[in-house]
Amino acid sequence: MAHGRSVRLYLVDGSPTGIITAEIMNWTGHVLVTPRSRLAEALQRSEATRTGIYFLVGDDPDQPSKARVYVGEGDSVVDRIKSHAKDSQKDFWTRACIVTSKDANLTKAHARYLENRFVELTKSADRANVANGNEPARKSLPESDVADMEFFIDQVQVILPVVGFDFLRPKAQGQTNTIDELPATTGTRLDLIMTSGKHGYEARAVEFDGEITVLAGSRGTTESFVTNIYASLRQQLINDGRLIPTNNPNFVEFSEDVTFASPSAAAAVITNRNTNGRTAWRLVQTGQTLKEWQDSQLEIPSGDN
Repeated sequence: MAHGRSVRLYLVDGSPTGIITAEIMNWTGHVLVTPRSRLAEALQRSEATRTGIYFLVGDDPDQPSKARVYVGEGDSVVDRIKSHAKDSQKDFWTRACIVTSKDANLTKAHARYLENRFVELTKSADRANVANGNEPARKSLPESDVADMEFFIDQVQVILPVVGFDFLRPKAQGQTNTIDELPATTGTRLDLIMTSGKHGYEARAVEFDGEITVLAGSRGTTESFVTNIYASLRQQLINDGRLIPTNNPNFVEFSEDVTFASPSAAAAVITNRNTNGRTAWRLVQTGQTLKEWQDSQLEIPSGDN
């Protein structure tokens, strides 16, 4: 059973788009987030002088449908970030996130371990492209320190989406066969399918935590329609090589799992026209449309789900 968590946010200047600090009760970690335009001010804070790790995040100019992330570490984070700010090879980033420890017990060895793990996790989640040229070597730590650092990582994975970074969130993958196999998390995972007898395509997806991930191998139509508000998104996926031609000119195919913010966006990319995703997607297990399932959940008395 999933338990609630409390995250404390502090808007340093009262603005939700300015400098933000974030903490979790009974966790020694501290997160500092700043837009690049406020970097000089943020780096004057004491947190930036500690040993820690940092993320430089922005749109990937080579693949606009994904973010780009640079993961780094340093004895004094401020010095490393200052050098990156002057590096023309890292002009992509628009926000920085600094993760340190309030009790100053995070060592250089810990930071190097965390850097390696966060590069691994970012690549595994596949929500952003990693800007690090070489994957940093993992620092060998005592077993107890590894356990502490893995707990530290778990907290960072909770807190980063709260402050607007989702590059560490794992994507839903594959198909769950029974409701008993669903992971014990805060969300419900739904296996979905969308087919068309007329156009011949079939797509499978997973909805989890408010996102819908269309699975690799799913097919969409190449038939062109006048109205598709997601036409630019579809074209970007084609440009990125994530939606590719098939041997049959009537279809395109997803070359990898692709996550969308809404079921309608996913459906429109597949059908190549405006589509109500809530009625187009059906649950694999029950055959209900996504809308029918969502409506049925509203009828469950409070406390019964």
